[in-house]
Amino acid sequence: MNILLLGSGGREHALAWKLAQSPRCSALFAAPGNPGIAAHAVLVDLDLADHAAVVGFCQVQQIGLVVVGPEAPLVDGIADSLRAAGFAVFGPGKAAAQLEGSKGFTKDLCREADIPTAGYIRCTQADQALAALADFSLPVVVKADGLAAGKGVIIAQTREEAEAAITDMFGGSFGASGAEVVIEEFMDGEEASFFALTDGTSVVPFGTAQDHKRVGDGDTGPNTGGMGAYSPASVLTPAIETDIMARIITPTVETLAARGTPFSGVLFLGVMLTAQGPKLIEYNCRFGDPECEVLMLRLESDLVDLLLAVAQGRLAGAPPAVFSKDAALTVVMAAKGYPGTPEKGAPITLPDAPKGSVIFHAGTAEKGALIANGGRVLAVTALGRRVTDAQDAAYALVDRIDFPGGFCRRDIGWREVAREALAQAD
Repeated sequence: MNILLLGSGGREHALAWKLAQSPRCSALFAAPGNPGIAAHAVLVDLDLADHAAVVGFCQVQQIGLVVVGPEAPLVDGIADSLRAAGFAVFGPGKAAAQLEGSKGFTKDLCREADIPTAGYIRCTQADQALAALADFSLPVVVKADGLAAGKGVIIAQTREEAEAAITDMFGGSFGASGAEVVIEEFMDGEEASFFALTDGTSVVPFGTAQDHKRVGDGDTGPNTGGMGAYSPASVLTPAIETDIMARIITPTVETLAARGTPFSGVLFLGVMLTAQGPKLIEYNCRFGDPECEVLMLRLESDLVDLLLAVAQGRLAGAPPAVFSKDAALTVVMAAKGYPGTPEKGAPITLPDAPKGSVIFHAGTAEKGALIANGGRVLAVTALGRRVTDAQDAAYALVDRIDFPGGFCRRDIGWREVAREALAQAD
């Protein structure tokens, strides 16, 4: 089977790495891809916003499955265009992708389906949003409604910080994504990531992870697209996973299906473990980055079989996904300046990765030599018996990478490492 993968980041490199291992994959194409993906796929220069060009390529190459990696093409409706042309697609249509494309859309769905989440208000004007702050205690969460590459969320500790965030968003700091703002109550607890596959009718769990959003050690500094992750997240116990499926994911899938806009693809949700139980933070309509890297390293099942079953509406008859009992941890190496304006062009020299480790490319380019070409540049990922062991292996590999223009956090996985140390001491 010929497969087309859309996207160019670390998530897409992890997907390409896993898709290429399937005996069902005759040829893998990636548009636009990156130098790391080029080791597994033929890179194609396609404008993902040009739906006719993508459809035409699929027709010429007789593509049997299209896997859409990033959120922007999904929100733009690329899956609808491909399905209308008769192609099997892993990823939701435009209407269902609003789960990520509009935070207000998701909050309203939660209200309709009685899904536990933070209290909120949607605001379309700055004056309205500033006045609404009086209804919330501090800290308070201010979110740009649309896509903002993981940076459109401000946890304001003071009213002044909240007012500044509102002014920035309505002032154009996030472009059209900040034309509407969602203000939410702050939820106290530990955050984790949960994944589920659904074909619009059936839904099955697909692993857990814990991300690290802040740019600095100790979870300090501004939010980023993610500085590292590990899997599995032990805080998501089997009982909590059952609760999440019953009270959050299943009602979401059923509500969208009842509206005539079924969701087909992966649901990636951030969950806050509060004293009242798990509550939805927000949905993503694609695999996370860097969560995808740790999930793919642990996945033992054939990824093509799973994604094709979703795309063809056969998930109920597909075998469940099997993950390694080992843990995986990924450390993001970012370019100096990130999450602001990253410094591009710094040279990178990569060592050979030992067995059980992979260096996924997120923002690189090949210009005579490998260089940094984005904010998050590499996702250095390793397996280990425990998260502590995976952390040791990942950082040992990080320390062998020659990337003077880069930096990383040195404490990825710190919560789980502390839990493992405590368990060992007992």
